[in-house]
Amino acid sequence: MIVFLVSVFVMLPQIVCEVPIAKCAIGNPLAILHKYFQAGDLVFAGILSQIYIFSDEITFVKHPSQELSDQHIHFTESWIYRASVELLFGWGRIVPNYKCGRKSIPAAVIGGPTSVVPLHMATILCIYKIPQFLYGCPPVMNDNTQVFFHQMVPAEAHQHRGILQLLLHFAWTWIGVVSHNEDNMEVFIDNVLAVFTRRGICFDFITRFPATSSSIPKMVSEGFQTINTIQRSTANVALVYGEIQTIMILRMLNHVAEFEGIAAKTKGKVWIMTAQMEFTSFSLQRHWDIDFLHGALSFAIHSEELLGFQKFIQLRNPASQKEDGFFREFWEKAFDCSFPSSVTNQVDREICTGEEKLETLPGSVFETSLTSHSYSVYNAIYAVAHALHSMYSSKFKNRAMAYGWREKIRDNPPWQLHHYLRNIAFNTTTGKRISFDENGELIAGYDLINWVTFPNMSFLRVKVGKVDPVTSTDKGITVHEDAIVWPSRFNQVLPLSVCNDNCHSGFFRRKKEGEPFCCYDCLPCPEGKISTQDNTDNCFECPEDQYSNPGQDSCAPKIISFLSYGDPLGIGLATSALSFSFITASVMGIFMKNKDTPIVKANNRNLTYALLISLLLSFLCVLIFIGQPGKIACPLRQTGFSIIFTVAVSCILAKTTIVILAFMATKPGSRVRKWVGNQLASSMVLSCSLFQATLCMVWLSTSPPFPDADMHSITKEIVLQCNEGSALMFYCVLGFMGFLAIVSFTVAFLARKLPDTFNEAKFITFSMLVFCSVWLSFVPTYLSTKGKYMVAVEIFSILASGAGLLFCIFFPKCFIIVLRPELNERGQLIRRKEDNI
Repeated sequence: MIVFLVSVFVMLPQIVCEVPIAKCAIGNPLAILHKYFQAGDLVFAGILSQIYIFSDEITFVKHPSQELSDQHIHFTESWIYRASVELLFGWGRIVPNYKCGRKSIPAAVIGGPTSVVPLHMATILCIYKIPQFLYGCPPVMNDNTQVFFHQMVPAEAHQHRGILQLLLHFAWTWIGVVSHNEDNMEVFIDNVLAVFTRRGICFDFITRFPATSSSIPKMVSEGFQTINTIQRSTANVALVYGEIQTIMILRMLNHVAEFEGIAAKTKGKVWIMTAQMEFTSFSLQRHWDIDFLHGALSFAIHSEELLGFQKFIQLRNPASQKEDGFFREFWEKAFDCSFPSSVTNQVDREICTGEEKLETLPGSVFETSLTSHSYSVYNAIYAVAHALHSMYSSKFKNRAMAYGWREKIRDNPPWQLHHYLRNIAFNTTTGKRISFDENGELIAGYDLINWVTFPNMSFLRVKVGKVDPVTSTDKGITVHEDAIVWPSRFNQVLPLSVCNDNCHSGFFRRKKEGEPFCCYDCLPCPEGKISTQDNTDNCFECPEDQYSNPGQDSCAPKIISFLSYGDPLGIGLATSALSFSFITASVMGIFMKNKDTPIVKANNRNLTYALLISLLLSFLCVLIFIGQPGKIACPLRQTGFSIIFTVAVSCILAKTTIVILAFMATKPGSRVRKWVGNQLASSMVLSCSLFQATLCMVWLSTSPPFPDADMHSITKEIVLQCNEGSALMFYCVLGFMGFLAIVSFTVAFLARKLPDTFNEAKFITFSMLVFCSVWLSFVPTYLSTKGKYMVAVEIFSILASGAGLLFCIFFPKCFIIVLRPELNERGQLIRRKEDNI
């Protein structure tokens, strides 16, 4: 618990003189533990605080009794008020506005290090407009309250920004927060943490230290709750927002955790501590472990080592500080001894000799280096001295004419100093520039400190970075990561503090229901999408000419694909087309060589030649389908193939129709005889071919096929293909060929039982069955195939249907012509015809 017990008057050495102190009636003095005063022309006063032991909670029915007023803990405000009044009007019986024992009030007062001291002393001191310097945590002030504060610390918002930048620098987005029970902590939680949340920081826990004004049992209970909260946390980083006494409470919590066997979790945290915190401890904590602070990071007001400070510390001893009762008590606590005349003298403690050396104490008991709080007090004194110098220099430009200036400077009201304090700017003995902004706040940056502890209970504070006092952007912090020593359990590997592991490239984040916004599931990117950065919320598609790799974390260029002559499939299909073309040409040669034989004459030579030529062209047109699509090849592919196949199918339809008509014409009195002849066959072939050609002309004139690149059908390929232009016209052309094929199959099927020497009707029926089967299978196969294989399916259908016609119709005839020429005679034809009759 905090008790405000020190009133310190510091004489400005440049203008010191002895002033006799008037005697006045002495009443019961305030039971402040330690007071120190040294007279001078001008004085600089201080109300400082000391940590006191805890006491039980008290209650009363009507009003506090006189005995309860000795309980410093429960009457903090009244003690500060009393100390403030004593600074103004003397140590004895207090008479307002009467200076007992001195001729002037303090030129300025410094208060701290907690936020409570300046807050309450301002109630009294602001009446007299006395400048007040703060070197600890700034209090939360009412906007309507007129105060005369000058902060020896930078603006709180600057430190908050530095903490946020530190968290973002190390990507610590999952943290815990432990704060002290004071009003300014409420402001921090309500306002500052909301800014952290907007920048992507979320909190595993936000808890408070036990209230030091509570009873010991209640404090222990609250302490266990805090320990359990920290112990259950999965966050590796915890922000401690406290004041000067907070580390003592941290040590207590850690000690209780060790006693309960749960200290491993608290030692494994990276503690981030605010600049208001200093290493303080109770005497009973002398031998307690401080290893939990190893690897901690803290902010500190930028300070410099003062020349001669170490020598000053080494020369301090109780003999040189007889007037300062606090120093003797500190000496007893620090060296665990007692002076013979001390009221705390105990038989089991050693006797203090006064020759003990402060530099031999471990850092956990006493730091010989200049702390940031001490440096702030040092600068406050110099700020007042420079402001006084500026004020008096402006009033007494000619010192020789300023007779009695010492008397005059004592009578100057303290409020006149404010103007000079706000505008003061000076360099310290170390060359550091000191100045204040319009709000009376120190213009300075923060140092980032790394705590390194040792087994002998000592520690080092190593500067590992800084926060720029001017820059307000995210680049205002500088961190030397290589110089940082992390807690032991991390093995010098940068600690991670996230709700869950990072979502690496190839995955995206999806928020978990009912969890803080930075807790998420990592899901793989959908097929065809990638993520190139960690912790991305969305995956994106690759450019059209690229595809996602198997890991879905980068794009790879697609290969250009088409059915080429260098492709094994293209080679096979081209070879097959040429082979069928050669066979067709051979069959035509056989028929032309034997054109006068009965079997050739009986099968209508003109239609046979037309059919063979169309089959030859259909096999050769396959070669247009192979190779890179072009502006000429694409229109020729479908139109040429459709017209050629229409001629072939119409020839078959004409042959079948002629066979039927020829047998119908043999009946007596039949009028069909006049239709039998080459004229009818030629008309059928020409009319069907012209109709198909008309469809193709309409197709080419409206929406012709064109070269196109299919980026989407196959993931890893850019398929160069011929876009059909008008799908309707494409299927109309195929539909007409299908109609002719079905009609031809139907007619041939009806004529299959007619007497035929060479069974051509049956052969045509079977060939058309093959033809229709191939093209009926083509439609679903073509629609379910992608890329160059679509072209391959169409080529295969052309070759298969053409080969079916070629072999089913012409193979039996070629067999007779070539291998059984004895059957290719007129007598044999007449004999077989008579047998059929």
